[in-house]
Amino acid sequence: LSEKARKGKIIIDDLQGGTFTISNGGIYGSMLSTPILNPPQTGVLGMHNIVERPVAKEGNIVIRPIMYLALSYDHRIVDGKEAVSFLRTVKECLEEPRRLFLDL
Repeated sequence: LSEKARKGKIIIDDLQGGTFTISNGGIYGSMLSTPILNPPQTGVLGMHNIVERPVAKEGNIVIRPIMYLALSYDHRIVDGKEAVSFLRTVKECLEEPRRLFLDL
């Protein structure tokens, strides 16, 4: 599938029947959106534009790259606690990518 995508040969049938999707609206400048489930998907993770913003860090205002994540999921299949735990893990891995390699 990735090879077809690189060659621009994806057809709609290739995109059907998935269970989880990652959507990257950020490439279009999207700051935040709510991904919509396309059955039979159980979840969609929306990743958005990375923008420098002021944040509080150790009592100081500093500029940091910020990206909003949005997770939509089917509550009939996925418990909210598990979905939020997953989203927090994604956030932590994005903030500290070395965790992916060190399994921390």
